[in-house]
Amino acid sequence: MIDFEKLAQAMGDLDEDSVQEQIRAVATPEEANQAMDACQKGMNTVGKMFEDGEYFVGDLIFAGEIMTDAVNVLKPLLVSGGSGGSKGKMIICTVKDDLHDIGKNIVRSMLEAAGFEVIDLGIDVPPEKIIETIKKENIKIVALSGVLTLALDSMRDTIQAIRDAGLKDVKVIVGGCPVNEDTAKAMGADDWAYSPQKTVKICSAWAAAQ
Repeated sequence: MIDFEKLAQAMGDLDEDSVQEQIRAVATPEEANQAMDACQKGMNTVGKMFEDGEYFVGDLIFAGEIMTDAVNVLKPLLVSGGSGGSKGKMIICTVKDDLHDIGKNIVRSMLEAAGFEVIDLGIDVPPEKIIETIKKENIKIVALSGVLTLALDSMRDTIQAIRDAGLKDVKVIVGGCPVNEDTAKAMGADDWAYSPQKTVKICSAWAAAQ
């Protein structure tokens, strides 16, 4: 029996061996989703300890590596049953003035495994570049990521720019540490996600409805 609280604790403690031992014991899609939630809980602990000055940039990078390895192990179970073929193209990026990409890269990996062709525009991406890519590639789904609090303003400005460009049928999902239901609604996002698997679920539903 997997102790998901212990897994969350191990992730928060950056105990790579313990995380891997428990992740490799996962056997079902349900357990895989619970394990992802536990790892995400642990990553939230890492983020708080970084804000409190107990962890440093190197610790964040290491946490991202542990999380990426966990995702790679769990991915076959998380997307079990097949991707159902290509779900089309979408954009993912970290918004302007934010240079973090650990969470973005994990989500991109999960989206690709689910059948999306993901155009990753990278970090510190201005609205103009996103809009240019939407038009060039005929994109209908955009995922905006951010870790810093100031990313909320960049997300709002980006969404407004997309709407002002007349791209009202483009769905926008936001995610990252400062994002919650209220902030997502206030900035005009179509939805928000607190985990990679929720992002995949929402974007897959949008793709199916197109």
